[in-house]
Amino acid sequence: MSVAARSPESFKLLLCGDVMTGRGIDQILPQPSQPRIHEPYLQDARGYVQLAEEVHGRIAVPVDYAYIWGDALAGPVGAGLDLRLINLETSITTSDRFWPGKGINYRMHPGNLAALQAADLDCCILANNHVLDWGRDGLLETLEVLEGGGIVAVGAGRNRHQARTPAIFTFPGRGRLLIAAYGCESSGVPPDWAAGPELPGLNVLADLSDNSLTLIREDVASVRQPGDLVLVSLHWGGNWGYEISQAEQDFAHCLIDELGVAAVYGHSSHHFKGIEVYRDRLILYSCGDFLNDYEGISGYEDFRSDLVLMYFPTFAASGQLLGLRLAPRRIYRLQSVRTDQAEREWIAATLNREGRQLGTGVRSLADGGLQLEWEAGHGG
Repeated sequence: MSVAARSPESFKLLLCGDVMTGRGIDQILPQPSQPRIHEPYLQDARGYVQLAEEVHGRIAVPVDYAYIWGDALAGPVGAGLDLRLINLETSITTSDRFWPGKGINYRMHPGNLAALQAADLDCCILANNHVLDWGRDGLLETLEVLEGGGIVAVGAGRNRHQARTPAIFTFPGRGRLLIAAYGCESSGVPPDWAAGPELPGLNVLADLSDNSLTLIREDVASVRQPGDLVLVSLHWGGNWGYEISQAEQDFAHCLIDELGVAAVYGHSSHHFKGIEVYRDRLILYSCGDFLNDYEGISGYEDFRSDLVLMYFPTFAASGQLLGLRLAPRRIYRLQSVRTDQAEREWIAATLNREGRQLGTGVRSLADGGLQLEWEAGHGG
């Protein structure tokens, strides 16, 4: 199926996978946190900068706040967006109360919030396995900093009600978009990170059961109005591997069949997975990472987690997917940069291989982007 022309009633979004602005990335920004971390691999966050420099050359520190995005949103590709959304995998805090036994400590200094604002982000998903790395105090400060910076947070809150309440975005004359976000225990979210009646925490799904589907239905129904588009964010699954389990596919299909969601926005694995269009609705099983500080760390090279994607879906007011453009990028010197032809070909080949069983593929565009194509009527 080819992309349809955008109509005034349609919605164009930017979705990115995991954005990790803590640790090494935080250290190159103008106001870095104290570098002490409590991990088995390194105890100083500056070590991640050193690893990146050892493989790709010196980074002139401090960089400006826009540095990490490079030219990712320059030109026509970033024009005309209604909403910019990422999964933010870091606390924004000065808290030193790291979560005991967690083993990973992602923290960005509040003074570096401008690095997120440089991308004109509208919303950050917080329902993931890193936003409480620096404790509940760190989460509370993260919420306060994002609110003060004009960025909506969803999937976490000062209490269970706030954590479970979807974000609502209103577009006068066109309608509303709801975003409901969940961190699944399968992605490494500790069960005790769940928000309580008066306890700060996350919106956690224990599993992909009917009970979990009911919970999402209740959350969406609490704010839904006729005509609303609904996007469900799921931080689920492990770090490596292209497999999409039958349980994950069934759950995504149920969200569309029973709740009528426009899109399932999945993430957690450090690399992208195959894409499905089911009953004309978008399923991103994993968007992969978008920014991280993994340069110079060996292991899992075959997955090329340095090669990442920006997702630009366009939806009709009914929720039908009109088209999906993908922008290939590479992480280099802790920055998003353009890919070369060989890298774009690898990304396209991987998406085609993994999408074949899901009824999708991509074609290359003259400007270096990719366009999703899918079998019309897939899923009935």
